[in-house]
Amino acid sequence: MTFAATVLTLYPEMFPGPLGVSLAGRSLARGDWSCNAVQLRDFAPDRHRTVDDTPAGGGAGMVLKADIMAAAVRHVADGRPILAMTPRGRPIAQARIRELAAGPGVIILCGRFEGFDERLFDAHPEIEQVSLADIVLSGGEPAALAILDACIRLVPGVMGAPDSGVEESFEDGLLEYPQYTRPFEWEGRTIPEVLRSGDHAKIAAWRKLRSEDDTRLRRPDLWERHRDVRDQPASGARHDTKEPDQ
Repeated sequence: MTFAATVLTLYPEMFPGPLGVSLAGRSLARGDWSCNAVQLRDFAPDRHRTVDDTPAGGGAGMVLKADIMAAAVRHVADGRPILAMTPRGRPIAQARIRELAAGPGVIILCGRFEGFDERLFDAHPEIEQVSLADIVLSGGEPAALAILDACIRLVPGVMGAPDSGVEESFEDGLLEYPQYTRPFEWEGRTIPEVLRSGDHAKIAAWRKLRSEDDTRLRRPDLWERHRDVRDQPASGARHDTKEPDQ
């Protein structure tokens, strides 16, 4: 099954962009995934191909028109998930990326200017409002590229080793353990001895400990979520505190 990516954008020339090189580019050439960039201005009925207007109530900037955006969405909608890139959206997580990568593809609507007319989302609640992080970009295109890259690398056949996408940051709710390679000594710093021991059990234990420690110190938000999930009662366990019937 080919992973089909459709991007609704004012700048279709930005796609596939960096996704046209390296592993993603080779898999695109093989047909493992496809990329279709659609010009939003094609859905504007006026001769100036206008897609935006001034904010209701006043204010700086321009707002993407609901009627134009909706026409573009309806033109490409085919059952695939639809994401709208906006800083008002929920930051996307690796778990959602993995869900998207396992499906037929994704449609991404790229925001610009001051964002979208909110009525677009009222009329189309199936559109997921997502952001890349708690940052503001000049438009949704760079974020769309990052999300597509995260999805495409999980498409079967894109990465060389089947396990490459498993032992990485966020896959199990933790940051990945630190990595090392030759030379053994560099500027007086050496590779941890356990990684040269050949004892796979000790190596696995060291990596797990470092992953947990680094997450706890660097990303306490992730560590708290991981700990909450880890400490949840096993399925089927009793949750009530009542004494059993006598």
